Amino acid sequence: MIKEGVVLGKRYEILGRIGSGGMADVYKGKDHKLNRYVAIKVLKSDYRTDEVFIKKFLSEAQAAAGLMHPNVVNVYDVGQDRGLYYMVMELVEGITLKDYIEKKGRLSAKETISISIQMVTGIQAAHNQHIIHRDIKPQNIIISKDGKVKVTDFGIARATTSTQTISTSVMGSVHYTSPEQARGGIVDEKSDIYSVGITMYEMITGHVPFDGDSTVTVALKHLQEEITSPAEEVPDIPYSLECIIMKCTQKNPGLRYHDCASLLTDLKHSLVDPEGNFVVLGAASGDTDRTMVMSEEELERVQRRSYRNDDDDYDDDDDDYDEDDRRAYDRRRAQQDRRRGKKNNVNPDTKRIMRILMIVAGVVIALLVLFLVANAAGFFSGPGLSESNEETVKVPDVRGMTFEEAKAELKKSNLGIKEAAEEEPSNEYAKGEIKSQDPGVGERVAKNSTVTVVISSGEAAEKTTVPNVVDRSEADAEKILQDANLKVTKGEPQYSDTIAEGNVISSDPTAGTEVDEGTSVTIVVSLGKEEVTVPNLYNKSASEAEAELSAAGLVGSASEDYSDSVEAGYVISQSPESGSKLEKGGTVSYVVSLGPRTQTVEVPDVLREYPETAETRLREYGFEPVYAGTAESSLPAGTVCSTSPEPGVKLETGSQVYYWVSSGPAQSQDPDSGSGTEGE
Repeated sequence: MIKEGVVLGKRYEILGRIGSGGMADVYKGKDHKLNRYVAIKVLKSDYRTDEVFIKKFLSEAQAAAGLMHPNVVNVYDVGQDRGLYYMVMELVEGITLKDYIEKKGRLSAKETISISIQMVTGIQAAHNQHIIHRDIKPQNIIISKDGKVKVTDFGIARATTSTQTISTSVMGSVHYTSPEQARGGIVDEKSDIYSVGITMYEMITGHVPFDGDSTVTVALKHLQEEITSPAEEVPDIPYSLECIIMKCTQKNPGLRYHDCASLLTDLKHSLVDPEGNFVVLGAASGDTDRTMVMSEEELERVQRRSYRNDDDDYDDDDDDYDEDDRRAYDRRRAQQDRRRGKKNNVNPDTKRIMRILMIVAGVVIALLVLFLVANAAGFFSGPGLSESNEETVKVPDVRGMTFEEAKAELKKSNLGIKEAAEEEPSNEYAKGEIKSQDPGVGERVAKNSTVTVVISSGEAAEKTTVPNVVDRSEADAEKILQDANLKVTKGEPQYSDTIAEGNVISSDPTAGTEVDEGTSVTIVVSLGKEEVTVPNLYNKSASEAEAELSAAGLVGSASEDYSDSVEAGYVISQSPESGSKLEKGGTVSYVVSLGPRTQTVEVPDVLREYPETAETRLREYGFEPVYAGTAESSLPAGTVCSTSPEPGVKLETGSQVYYWVSSGPAQSQDPDSGSGTEGE
């Protein structure tokens, strides 16, 4: 647990722990650069030494940082400080859906649908960015105090290494995992949709459909057992919602909703037509009309048969299967008739057509089963029918075998063998036995790959200790290792924030390990700090700018200033400019607009002043003087006699002030004057 007051990345202050999960602790923190509260997720110590996990955690977090959606807990930043790997996220004050369900027992249908619509909308935003959540569950759905539903924990599930097995740390997840995920198959958008269906099931019933004493038991139930309709526990559940849940939780991914958009359409339809019969069970939305006209009985039988054919643990006895299928169908049909009050008024000709279609479907499925069984037995292993060369196999352990024994063993796994150029001494293996192999034991490789083996020379190998070559130049490291009678191999160069370019980041085996002389030591050389392209932040909001910088692996430093041309809250300028290169982790400074600087000032009294003097004074006050002409006035001719607005009126700086110049008083005509000759 991290103490309060600790600052991560010279920016995020830890204020206190607010939650804990299987892989990380969550703290409330404060971002001192943007002066806002955030949630900080810090990896637990158990995962800080797993380099593969850490690498995937960082990459997935950066990918999730590109998600900016109101139904997603947005990721602002990710980084490392003093051995702690952390992710900075939006702080949402509220309650998890899991706690909400436990508090209420079970939710109403309307509330279930409303929450589901927001939840699926957030998941759809992730899918649009090609991000699969893979750990949808009520614990990862947060309901804020204002009722906003947000999906969280994008990236953590995807960062789990392939070597990890189901454990108590993911006990909550296994209740919501899809069958294909449980069996280690391909996971895509439909896997998230299955987990959404399980979550909806729990909302409406108050519990998950499958439970057991261990995670393995629950996983097997997802693979083998049918989900009981929620209508058996909640008789008043709307028919459309029942069908939506059953379609989401189909074991065959092809029978679920093919994307979140089609699921959202049915959820919204369910709000206005709860008892409507618009959900197409047994086929993904958008399938052909031919599929649409199949009877419910036929669709259900095809679904159940496809489930059983998908899993080798099911009994293949046709008689037992038909009887089970018939009983399940009868129960389901009776339930639907009771709930919807439907009458059996189908035309006899229609029934006959349905029966024929059912028979045809059964024959097709039976032929498919025969083909799969025959293919597994090798009847279709000829040219053009063999499995793809891209299929992977696990490399067996051939150490201690002779070359010929190893060749025969590898052939069983469709792998070839190649002997290394030189034999090596060994204290463990006799002359002629295989000392080491590449790829190593248990690694998965494509079929028909070649395994290179090193044969023992039978000589006793002297022991030596791997020297420390970290942060040494590549040339120095090679010389040091060769002086220790070790061979040098080079791994893929990597970027490093701490090791200079050209120096060694790591060695395998690590420094201090005792090995045989002649053992190969793999060194990884640094490419230096990774350079990234600075994104364009102009006219972006502060949160958008931070998200783009975080996604690029950069840190933002914000300041504020007034601007007459850019709306308040958006970026006016940045340094360095967009398109330039910057080391990963570097800082980009940007200025956020405070809006225009407005000020009201009283119009000064410039009456009796000459125009040049009056214009100078008006400009000093921030106004734009405009000459409007002359006017008769008692004021001295040639001086300003009036202004608009008048002196003393408050006006925004930059406004125009009109002024008139006096032409003197009006000339009065002498009545005695005229055109006579008097006085000439």
